[in-house]
Amino acid sequence: MTENTLQEQWSAVCDRIRNESNDGVFVRWLDQITPACAETGAVALQVPTRFMQEWLKEKQYDALIADLWKNENPAVGPISLKLQPHKEAVLEKTPVAPIPPACDTAPAPAEEIDLFQNTYLDPHFTFENFVVGKPNEFAFAAAKRVAESDSVVFNPLYLHSSVGLGKTHLMHAIAWHIQKTNPARRVLYLSAEKFMYQFVRALRYDDTVSFRDLFRSVDVLMIDDVQFICGKKATQEEFFHTFNALVDQGKQIIVSSDSSPLELKGIEERLKTRMAQGLVVDIFPTTYEMRIGILQSKAALLGTSVPEDVIAFLAERITSNVRELEGALKRVVANAELLGAPINLETTRQVLRDILDVYEKEITVEDIQKAVADFYLLKLADLKSTRRDRKIARPRQMAMWLSKNMTTKSLPDIGSAFDRDHTTIIHAVRTIDELKGKDQQLAADLALLERNLKA
Repeated sequence: MTENTLQEQWSAVCDRIRNESNDGVFVRWLDQITPACAETGAVALQVPTRFMQEWLKEKQYDALIADLWKNENPAVGPISLKLQPHKEAVLEKTPVAPIPPACDTAPAPAEEIDLFQNTYLDPHFTFENFVVGKPNEFAFAAAKRVAESDSVVFNPLYLHSSVGLGKTHLMHAIAWHIQKTNPARRVLYLSAEKFMYQFVRALRYDDTVSFRDLFRSVDVLMIDDVQFICGKKATQEEFFHTFNALVDQGKQIIVSSDSSPLELKGIEERLKTRMAQGLVVDIFPTTYEMRIGILQSKAALLGTSVPEDVIAFLAERITSNVRELEGALKRVVANAELLGAPINLETTRQVLRDILDVYEKEITVEDIQKAVADFYLLKLADLKSTRRDRKIARPRQMAMWLSKNMTTKSLPDIGSAFDRDHTTIIHAVRTIDELKGKDQQLAADLALLERNLKA
């Protein structure tokens, strides 16, 4: 069979597949399969990656191709799938869209974009769209310093907070800024789950060399939600060696998590200390003023005018995280656009009644006492005891402060719950108010306790 005849018959087979197959992945891959040769009736088809080769065999598409080809040429026998010679060792790389690879790097195969399209950077997650306030100003400044520097400033930069407070936004913003100012730098951003998936896949297809070449050849490696590799020993081992290799090369590493590195459970100590050796930054819960700013910024992005009293209402009621705050605003705006309803306090309450019911659940003094006792590994009875040693007295005062600020109980009622009078509660509240501005650890503990109680 001549080369022209071979290509013509393959084109006819592809047309049949496109008309008859309902498998979108298979149809998209057809353009990457090329007929190589046909000897004594047997046809060899070349595919670019080992993953595609195994997938086609597993789905028995080689048999389907053979059957369809016989309709074009009855003399055609079995179909074999072979790797294209120049791609035998290629691992499907996670693209960092839309950041281009370095100019001397081959473009990623088309199927990689289909497989990893969810890793695209969010175009709204830029420094310009990040609302800065007291709780996140240090994290913002650190992220901007890393993004603007051509050399390694902090290694790693470790961002941690509860969900929805801006970790991922800052990581995307760093990547966007580097793309804009220095597009030749190779930046790889992915979640810890994607890193683990890539590693397991490399093990499965015996392609760990390509995996290591990929992850150790970047200029900036960004791993989001690193807590998801807790308990995964093999993945931690690989990440540990990748981490060390990049640090030795003077490459930048940025990591995010829901807790500080030393508080991660199920992570090897040597990896904890590596992650703690750089700059560890906590992002604290938003303040009322910050939530106002965030809502105003999001409303502007949505191109909608939202009354000030609605913004104030949302900022006061929805306090847990920015994602829920933004989601609530989008629901209100969507309701107005789809149903033609006005945006006012009445419609806002109706649209968000399910969310508001959750936030209006009453926190009791007993809830606070239990949370503080658990946090400081104390007994509940310790908070009501007469003991004055610091390890009990300070948590007791903090529990009193939280009770005053998070419940509607009167001072005498709070005092009764602690077996004290109301003057003791007043003294405790004043003491904690004063210490909050001086003791960063105490302020952080209070913020975490408030966050946990609201959650």
